[in-house]
Amino acid sequence: MDETLDLAALHAAHTLTQRARFDRALAACGYSGALVYSGPLAPIFRDDQTHPFRVHAWFKAWVPLLDVPDCFLYYEPGRTPVLLLHQPRDYWHKAAKPPQSYWTAQVDLRPAADRAAARAALPGDLGATAYIGEAFPELAEWGVAAANPPALLTRLDYDRAVKTPYELACLREANRLAARGHRAAARAFAGGASELEIELAFVRACGMREQELPYNPIVALNESGAVLHYQLLERAPPAALHSMLIDAGAEAAGYASDVTRTYSYADADFASLVERFDEVQQALCSGVHAGVDWRDLHLSAHRLVAELLHESDITTCDGEEAVAAGVSSVFLPHGIGHLLGLQVHDAGGLLRSPEGGEIPRPEGHPHLRLTRVLEEGFVVTMEPGIYFIDPLLEQARGDARAAKINWTRVESLRKFGGIRIEDDLAVTSSGAENLTRDAFAAERE
Repeated sequence: MDETLDLAALHAAHTLTQRARFDRALAACGYSGALVYSGPLAPIFRDDQTHPFRVHAWFKAWVPLLDVPDCFLYYEPGRTPVLLLHQPRDYWHKAAKPPQSYWTAQVDLRPAADRAAARAALPGDLGATAYIGEAFPELAEWGVAAANPPALLTRLDYDRAVKTPYELACLREANRLAARGHRAAARAFAGGASELEIELAFVRACGMREQELPYNPIVALNESGAVLHYQLLERAPPAALHSMLIDAGAEAAGYASDVTRTYSYADADFASLVERFDEVQQALCSGVHAGVDWRDLHLSAHRLVAELLHESDITTCDGEEAVAAGVSSVFLPHGIGHLLGLQVHDAGGLLRSPEGGEIPRPEGHPHLRLTRVLEEGFVVTMEPGIYFIDPLLEQARGDARAAKINWTRVESLRKFGGIRIEDDLAVTSSGAENLTRDAFAAERE
């Protein structure tokens, strides 16, 4: 994190915003307080090991305590939040030390050896308290008013889209770390590394364990770039190297970055297509500002992508016809972005209001994760793509779209898999701060 920032002051202001949001939501839903759980260690089926711990988003919204299960934060309006830090008496694992950091002044920190001790430290009567988090066996005896009440969570999720200055500082840092990792990954790719070797270069440059990243990196060489959530890491490089699509982010104080880049290994034609696609992506980024309906930006992306497909001799019809006929969806089958923050696909992207209801997706675009009108303080990803996906191409071959696609050109590009370029944008009143491009520029300095 930037040492010149006054993180203590930023987090203090952030906590005031958190308290105000909870105050409004609790009052509207008839609760006197909230109990927020960090989450449990989840056991692996029929094993004595556990899955890697992932802290619940609403817990780390209060405190950036990311690696300690079985903690609780108790909040009553008008009172300092109480953090019950799990400190088991255990010689198998090292217990968490009481943290001393920029954020600890905002909570009343108390140790708790186990859940029973945590319950004893809470008020005796929790009959008007809302519980947020994964249920555990003892919860039924704790006497909470409700667990994860939908009306309360909806209000909190709706407000969460607007980031505080503290959260924006964390997201800038997450992008800085990701840019460092991406630079290292690009060097490994240029040196002929395998998918696994490239991923290891990314992780090493970020200075994190894989389980500390917000999601497992996607490192897709050649035609694997056509698999949108490619999940493998081949140990050996392919016999012939054509391209790399890497979708990988980092995390800072619990906040995620989500960054994608695509590279050509040695093919000038594909490199030119990537460069031209980068211009399309940047044009879409320039359209981001408060007051814009994200659905309109998504449809604009299809028009721009369809025009590029025609210019690049991939389709035989103009952009308007390609969108109307569904040809653009053959090559761009996903939404162009989503809210970003405590989660990679942050909550509340479809909500109509704090009371609930969903804003519908445009007809024919079922995978869009964001439909809201953008507000100052939102952080969104912008990630259009062009892919050569065999099942979608096969469907198009069998219907009226076949005549609108240059199949010879498509066949020549299939070995590259696809192109996706993704930046993280903080929405302002007049435009957007491109957290990702700024981070890459700083990484060059």
